[in-house]
Amino acid sequence: MAASPSTFRFAAVVAVLSTLSLLASPTSGYENAEPMVIRDSPQNDTSRRYLWASSARGYGWSSGGATWYGNANGAGSDGGACGYKGDVSQRPFRSMIAAGGPSLFKNGKGCGACYQIKCTGNRACSGRPVTVTITDSCPGGACLAESAHFDMSGTAFGAMANRGMADRLRSAGILKIQYKRVPCKYNGRTVNFKVDAGSNPYYLAVLIEYVAGDGEISAVDIMQAGYNSWTPMQQSWGAVWRVNSNNGQPLRVPFSVRITSGAGKVLVARNAIPAGWSAGRTYRSAVNFGY
Repeated sequence: MAASPSTFRFAAVVAVLSTLSLLASPTSGYENAEPMVIRDSPQNDTSRRYLWASSARGYGWSSGGATWYGNANGAGSDGGACGYKGDVSQRPFRSMIAAGGPSLFKNGKGCGACYQIKCTGNRACSGRPVTVTITDSCPGGACLAESAHFDMSGTAFGAMANRGMADRLRSAGILKIQYKRVPCKYNGRTVNFKVDAGSNPYYLAVLIEYVAGDGEISAVDIMQAGYNSWTPMQQSWGAVWRVNSNNGQPLRVPFSVRITSGAGKVLVARNAIPAGWSAGRTYRSAVNFGY
């Protein structure tokens, strides 16, 4: 039985209160940002929140297809078209990733979304779902054969198999699968901002990682020090967003960053990128979405 709208409103309140209580723990090699503000965007109506809450909690499975690429026990790609370079084989992804067909990758706006996938049409299938994150694009071939296609890492594909039958399942090639959207859970890990190596005082590009809940990012804005308004950032590619100085003057640090999720939720990380930032460095915020 589906939960009532009041149940979801209660869950949303709990999630917000839980998120507001998050504190970043010191981590070697990271800088901590100040706390955030989280709210629904003005255009996000009750019905839209209800639909996302239903999807996030796994109401209903859809049919799709799956293949795998890379090494049999590998991570598929080294970050691929989303930009998570060097990260997908490590925590929290642990190689449980997939390249998404066009309907899943969404020209990069689908980067970071999480799905459960299970296969049942092969004797090697366990029928137990595995959770993957979209970290790459699968633009052609088998990825256009179904309305939704996952080109999974060898590790993730094999994880759908019965014990000891991973190689047999991988030998099947293309599988018919069932999938559903689920919230991304990072066990207290906060949003990371990795400054692109090409950034300079007049140009800033950042890779945004580990967005909990919705996972997807629909918009990013930046506020410079001394300003009271937000400047939209442009999606550069994948999960990388950029902004240029528009007055011939250096961008003013520190930078606060506002993230709008695909479901319309808004997260603000104050002073996410500090004065004295360096290109190529990762800055860890103190905040993340609830779910």
